[in-house]
Amino acid sequence: MTTPFIVVIPARYDSTRLPGKPLLQIAAKPMVQHVWEQAKKSDAQQVYIATDDIRIKEACEAFEAPVLMTKKDHRSGTDRLAEVATLLGLAEDDIVVNVQGDEPLIPPRIINQVAANLALYNHAAIATLAEPITELDNLFNPNIVKVVTDRFGYAITFSRAALPWARDALASNPRQLPEGIPFRRHIGIYAYRAGFLQNFVEWGSCWLERCESLEQLRALWHGVKIQVADAVEVPPAGVDTLEDLTRVKKIVETN
Repeated sequence: MTTPFIVVIPARYDSTRLPGKPLLQIAAKPMVQHVWEQAKKSDAQQVYIATDDIRIKEACEAFEAPVLMTKKDHRSGTDRLAEVATLLGLAEDDIVVNVQGDEPLIPPRIINQVAANLALYNHAAIATLAEPITELDNLFNPNIVKVVTDRFGYAITFSRAALPWARDALASNPRQLPEGIPFRRHIGIYAYRAGFLQNFVEWGSCWLERCESLEQLRALWHGVKIQVADAVEVPPAGVDTLEDLTRVKKIVETN
């Protein structure tokens, strides 16, 4: 039996690096359409696009995607999801998967995986994914978020810093990734229980979240459990720069 869930794709026009990013063309389609089509291949009962911009709304209506207009002053995609949960009248235990609007190659399998994991772990309000880190440069890259979990698969913390710090191994050989330590990169796809989303917004940000610019730390700060599993399929990198856009275009156009 498949887990009932919906997908919400937050799509904001005012991207700092790439303004109008959801509408950038990839193989004659706006990027947000590619994301929506990938999400539609999952087992989701419905896939919504949530935006604050009429241009994105009109583009989504052109390819017949359900689109919801949300407020412009949301600080994060999670805040936008909370508004969507209210607009749709979701029950507290309903599962909502947040798929980023700049992930046109996201594998449908991991959308299903993260929803199923949240349904399985009753004590968690959030489920997310990770993958092993196998290169030393990635461990020290602040754009790659690291995660450490406890033995039950719940997140202990996330950080942009090298985590955990292998003190002795790195002191003796700082140019080699220490062996025997499960370094993991966080993959930014989340499943939430709808009731938690309202709490998340009401809490407001905490100092740790602001320090690392990682909103999932707000949940940990308040004692919320986040379940983390290794992804069954690692998604290609999303689109943050023009170089990313060129890379994704080549992949789409050759398939």
